[in-house]
Amino acid sequence: MTTDNKPASNPSVLSCGDSIGLVSASGIWISLVAAVVLLCGFWSPPGLSFGETPAAELPVESKLVPVAAAAENEETTTRVTTFDDVKFDMKKGDPFLRTMLPAKIEQMKGTKIRIRGYMLPSFKQKGITEFVLVRDNMECCFGPGAALYDCILIHMSPGSSASFSTRPITVEGVFTIEEFKDPDGKHLAIYRLDANSAQ
Repeated sequence: MTTDNKPASNPSVLSCGDSIGLVSASGIWISLVAAVVLLCGFWSPPGLSFGETPAAELPVESKLVPVAAAAENEETTTRVTTFDDVKFDMKKGDPFLRTMLPAKIEQMKGTKIRIRGYMLPSFKQKGITEFVLVRDNMECCFGPGAALYDCILIHMSPGSSASFSTRPITVEGVFTIEEFKDPDGKHLAIYRLDANSAQ
C-alpha cells in the first residue's frame, strides 16, 4: 500500500503564484475604479480642483506691450478739445465770476488737451513764445466785449516756439484756468495753455 506524502491542500492558503495573480487582478480593478472616479469628478488630486488645468500647463501670458498698443495708450492721454468744450453761460460784457464755470470745465484743470484755432496776429512772425489762440478769425474774440471762452492764452514751454499763420493751427499742452485782467480790472481771458506744440 503506497502512501501519498503530498501535504493536503488548504484552500485558505494561497500559493505565491496565486497571490501574485490576485494582486494583479486587484491592481487592475483599483486602477479602473480610480479612472472612473476621476472622470466623474468625485475626487481630484490635492491642490487641483476638477476641471482646472495644472499651473504648469497654463499658457504664460506675455507682459510685453505691443508698440502699436503703447502708442495708442499714449494717444489717449491727450484729450481732443474744441472751444465748445470750454463754453459756459455768460453774456458778452457781463462781469466774470468763477462760479459761472461748470464742473466739467473745472475738472479739465491740469489735463493735457489738443485744441484747434487761430493765432491772434502779433508783431513777430517766428520764434513766438506767447500768443492768443481764438475760436475764429472772422470776428473779435479777444478784448473788451469778446466772450471769455472764445480765447486761450498760449505760453510755449521753454525751448519751444511757434510761427505766425493765418491758417488754423493745432496747439497741444496742459490746460489751466487763470484770470487775466486789464489795468481797469476787466477780464481779458480766463484760460491758459502751457503748450509744447503749436503747428
